[in-house]
Formats: sequence, C-alpha cells, structure tokens
Amino acid sequence: MSQASKLALIKEMIESAESNLRSVKQILTEMLGTTSKSVYTKLAQELSANHIEEDDGETKVVEGVFNGETMMSKDKKEYPVPANYASKSKLVPGDVLKLTIKEDGSFLYKQIGPTERKRVIGTLTYEDGQYKVIAAAKAYKVLLASVTYFKAEVGDKITLVIPSIEDSEWGSIENVLPKDAEELSIDE
Repeated sequence: MSQASKLALIKEMIESAESNLRSVKQILTEMLGTTSKSVYTKLAQELSANHIEEDDGETKVVEGVFNGETMMSKDKKEYPVPANYASKSKLVPGDVLKLTIKEDGSFLYKQIGPTERKRVIGTLTYEDGQYKVIAAAKAYKVLLASVTYFKAEVGDKITLVIPSIEDSEWGSIENVLPKDAEELSIDE
C-alpha cells in the first residue's frame, strides 16, 4: 500500500470517527433535551393572530411551521409537505407555510415567512438509511429528493442552508460543489 493510499485511508477513518461522535452527541442531545419536533410545534402555536385557519366551504387555509419533513399547524396537526416542493423551495425548519386545501382534496403550499438562514459547507454521508451532511461539527439530515435532484454522491462537498437561530436536525441542499472545489480554498 502506497503512502498516499495510507494517508487517504487514515483521513477516511478520522472522518468516520468524527461522524460517529457527532451522531452520538446528537442522539444524546435528543434524549436529554427537547426534540426539534416539539420546538417547531411550539413555534406553530405562537403564530400571530393573522396566521389563522380559514374555511370558506370550498377551500381551507391552514398556516404552520415547517419542521424538516412536515408542517406543524397551530392546533398541533401535522400536514405532509411534498419532498420535491421542500427541496425545490429550499425550505428549512422554522419557515412559515400556508397550506390551501382545495375542495377536491389537493394541497397547495406557499412559503410565507422564511426564517433567518445561514450557509455551511459539509460532506454528504449516508448512514442508518438517511442522507446527512456533516458540517459545522454536526450531522444534518437532508431530503432524498434534494440528493437525487442535485445528483449528489456520498463524499461530495455540499453547500447546506440551515436555520441561523434554531439548532436544527435538518438542512436544505443549496448546491453540490465541483470536485475540484478544494483547489478554490473553500473553508468548512
């Protein structure tokens, strides 16, 4: 085995160990602290009076907070958000959405209150049946729809959009950096 191969293997082993430590910390935080689901349920309950449900007989309008996978309404109901819409719109947990439920039962979502965001750069991984981006000393879950849309592969460098205020389990893929991005001296 050449020295370059050994160095690459050592680097991979270190990254794997760091990923495992982050995962353990995240699980421990979830066990000891509040889960993000309860955080976003609380945010949904705090929606102001102008964020109310309307029902005119033909359509129903519900507003709520995106939690990474679903929309949580003020009355603690969860509404499924299509992964393609969440990916295309680059939704992040904390975004306020308006859902119009039409008479025929179709759902129409609209983002009406984006939360403050920040961007981080990390590496795409796949563990326990879930794609994640390891960035800023944390593993962020990302939607499969985003991974397939960007044709991302495990090991790719990813620009990830995350909420700037709230600690989140989820992020949204903004871009996949070119393979030669390391030559551009991008800092993590």
